Amino acid sequence: EKFPGAVDTYSLESMMQDKKALQDCTSHFLGQNFSKASNINFSDENGKLEYAWTTSWGLTTRVIGSLVMVHSDDNGLILPPKIAPSHIVIIPVIHSDDVKDKVLSVCEKLKKDLEDIVYHNNTLSVEIDLRDIRGGEKKWSWIKKGVPLILEIGPKDIEKDSVFLIQRNTFEKKSLKIEDFIKNIKKLLDDIQNEMFEKAKKFQNENTKEITSKDEFYKFFASKNSGKQEIHAGFAKTYFCLDEKHEKKIKEDLSVTARCILLDDFKEGKCIFCSKSTKTKAIFAKAY
Repeated sequence: EKFPGAVDTYSLESMMQDKKALQDCTSHFLGQNFSKASNINFSDENGKLEYAWTTSWGLTTRVIGSLVMVHSDDNGLILPPKIAPSHIVIIPVIHSDDVKDKVLSVCEKLKKDLEDIVYHNNTLSVEIDLRDIRGGEKKWSWIKKGVPLILEIGPKDIEKDSVFLIQRNTFEKKSLKIEDFIKNIKKLLDDIQNEMFEKAKKFQNENTKEITSKDEFYKFFASKNSGKQEIHAGFAKTYFCLDEKHEKKIKEDLSVTARCILLDDFKEGKCIFCSKSTKTKAIFAKAY
């Protein structure tokens, strides 16, 4: 799928939770082909006019869809802390007017203390949910939005100088001293980031199979329950001679496509579809 007129095309493929592939983005090295056609010149260090070497690339809305499908669950979004619009939401637990001022004062102070912390070149983004709705409804609305950390603070928590924490990616719940929470917040967010990455990477690795024969390839992608929605297969990694007629046949038979040609240097092997010698390996998958 080299971009028309490009010298090289690179792509990034991700595995979704149904084991299908999604092409997140592409980058094309255009050489001087387009600059010659459009007469785009520059002066080199010797003052000589040269045609520009150009590229074309895109990392846009599709990768947002990939983010949602790779990490989220049936309860809603799960957002990596490094790109989450809000890192923490504080939900005040107020059951009577006589504790309202005290609870809100503690929440506001914690918000200010957290927003003074720089996390990966940006200050932490913290919300206080003051909506006049039930606490459970508040909590689940933030769970669905994928905020990494949800804090509940009520009179009992204040008595212990603590917060009650819900970690979105694992649903782990625990009480922490406010001082310890502030001190360790950056590590906690980084741990969430790393856990999410490692989980997705592990899933992809476990569902990527080295295929050594055509029969094994067809068996790997064959539907187990004809006519029904199912989650099966994954990524097939195999020697491939890059002959388009094989790709066409595979797509007709299995609705499977070659997703990308791997950049690694492989020792010589045999294409599983025609036995031609090749050093090229490709990733095949069902895809969006």
